Amino acid sequence: MKIILLLIAISLLVALGFLCAFFWAVNDGQFEDDYTPSIRILFDNKKGNKK
Repeated sequence: MKIILLLIAISLLVALGFLCAFFWAVNDGQFEDDYTPSIRILFDNKKGNKK
């Protein structure tokens, strides 16, 4: 029974860590630009097309 309580406590700590990392990424601006990466392939890369 003690091991189940220990595993629950550890899993809650891991989940809390992931939740803190998610909120840190959101506040840091990691998810701000969701439009540009999807259309970036449509633009010509002027530097790479020197043939």
